[in-house]
Amino acid sequence: MLALLGAAAPAAAHPAPFSYLDVRVRGNALEVSAVIHAYDAAYELRIEPIERVLDSGTLSTQASAIAALLNQRLRIAVDGTPLGQAEWSVPEPIPDRQSLRLRTRYVLEDTPGVITVSAYMFPYDPVHQTFVNVYEGDELVTQAILDQGRREFDHSTGTRQGTFAVIRKFVASGIHHILIGPDHMLFLIGLLLLGGTVRRLIVVVSAFTLAHSITLSLAALNIFDPPARIIEPAIALSIVFIGVDNLIVRGGRDVRAWIAFAFGFVHGFGFAGVLREMGLESHALVWSLLSFNLGVEIGQLLVVVVVATALAALRTRSEAAGRRLAFAGSIGVIAAGTFWFFERVFFPGGMA
Repeated sequence: MLALLGAAAPAAAHPAPFSYLDVRVRGNALEVSAVIHAYDAAYELRIEPIERVLDSGTLSTQASAIAALLNQRLRIAVDGTPLGQAEWSVPEPIPDRQSLRLRTRYVLEDTPGVITVSAYMFPYDPVHQTFVNVYEGDELVTQAILDQGRREFDHSTGTRQGTFAVIRKFVASGIHHILIGPDHMLFLIGLLLLGGTVRRLIVVVSAFTLAHSITLSLAALNIFDPPARIIEPAIALSIVFIGVDNLIVRGGRDVRAWIAFAFGFVHGFGFAGVLREMGLESHALVWSLLSFNLGVEIGQLLVVVVVATALAALRTRSEAAGRRLAFAGSIGVIAAGTFWFFERVFFPGGMA
């Protein structure tokens, strides 16, 4: 033990693995301020001892190298167009924070709609984080953290262009989520297997829409948001339930609208998880919710039109074939829902 202790070399701990980026929108100008820790700059530029980084003489000689480092690791785009290399100011030392600050300014042709910040500042440190603050004028409107797992962040400004960008983004996301989400898709198909008049199907889908819109809003606004470990198995059970109901109804009372309404509350919490992953901005929260809901409804409408039309065409040719398909489809719905339920309860990380 004494030999091991005697052979131990001193280790330099990283005191603060953080960088800070302030992006300020002033009309058609974009002002950017970057603060990086002296330790990170010293490591990248091979400067020893670290304290030399804060020396004004070192900063003046290393200014171009530090600016090149920032331009290599930091990218800013406006409305999808990269702004290119920035002309950074000479680094100014911040001794009390052991950091350096650099500034730059872009003059744009028009007020920006969407600002995209891409940053992976110091890859040598896997836990390094970059804190991004976005201001419109002097008001802080949104914040984000970029790291190894998330390297890009979009901010939609409060302008008309920004609002349209939010609508486009969240409508597309709502459509995409319905079309690639097998559990939501299968629940919808289960509701449609027994067919019915156009009016009946509209009532069923509208009940589902109303319910999931309520819980989606509650979760997105952080009013009530049950954990995923409860919601995901419950969504699977809703699929099993609609399949069983299809098998036992046998000409009895059609309660699919009530089933859709009841389980729509559960599915709404599932939709909210997707919204959270996209990163909701408080100033655009209402437009985000409305647009995502609109996208979900468009996606549902596509599913309903395709599935209901196909089932109606089959029943027109052969009522018996339509009944057999409804029976086989309901069995398949029950099997898939049961599988997902056990997977989500006993193997939440996946069965692989």
